[in-house]
Amino acid sequence: MADDTVAQLLAVYPALGSVSVQRLGETVARLPVLSVPAGTELFAEGQVCAGFPCVIAGQVRVARGSPDGRELELYRLGPGEVCVVSAGCLFGGSTMTAHGHALEPTRIALVDRETLLEWSDSRPWRVFLLGLMAERMAELTALVEAVAFQRLDQRLARSLLGHGPIVQTTHQRLADELGTAREMVSRLLGRFENQGIVRLGRERIEILDPAALRRLASGL
Repeated sequence: MADDTVAQLLAVYPALGSVSVQRLGETVARLPVLSVPAGTELFAEGQVCAGFPCVIAGQVRVARGSPDGRELELYRLGPGEVCVVSAGCLFGGSTMTAHGHALEPTRIALVDRETLLEWSDSRPWRVFLLGLMAERMAELTALVEAVAFQRLDQRLARSLLGHGPIVQTTHQRLADELGTAREMVSRLLGRFENQGIVRLGRERIEILDPAALRRLASGL
């Protein structure tokens, strides 16, 4: 089982190949490896960090909740990606500041602090890890900028672009991604439909005028 997990980790985190095979095998043998169905809560706000999640397969949605029940999606984790929330809590000794759910059947290895530090003795793994964390922080900075300075209609338009002419989603899912109320999203989508930009259906949004949507997304 440990050998299988080592092979799976190396397939999605090739930088781990810089860690000696014996050393990697010894550390992986003691790591918890979880295989969970879609919808499983993997961690929650206020919990002690159980480990740094190395995603072998599947996808994890990481979001921050508010006291009134709304939430804002921070990012999604796929195979070979890193979770800066978990890393910050693991190294800072604080509790989790966001929650994570599996969006599909997901397999992860939970790496404890000492193992992560041991692997980081290898320069290629350390450079890989820091590089991905820097990219994730840049994404979070852009998210903060969007929430703070962009209008909601502009952000909604941006979220609809890049998915082709048909977007399969719900108003609630869009609201969760944007960190707002479903009613606000429904109102804006209704306005887009009245302007001939989209056509709304059951869990689907058809883009009728992508040029107009791009103008909205750019704030024009």
